[in-house]
Amino acid sequence: MAQVTKDTIIAEALRLDPGTAPFFLEIGMHCLGCPSASGESIEEACAVHGVDADELVDKLNEYLADK
Repeated sequence: MAQVTKDTIIAEALRLDPGTAPFFLEIGMHCLGCPSASGESIEEACAVHGVDADELVDKLNEYLADK
């Protein structure tokens, strides 16, 4: 089963499963194709957007587990 962590790069999560994109979009991370997404971890992006990284990781892993 695929999983992500706070250290997972956003682009890696999207490659793992493109269906993860809406989770990022709904919290204001609209620049999924920009260079930041290629080098920024989920935790770093959450800090910039004022989002709880643990909560997002839990949601993403719950989604991935249901696949």
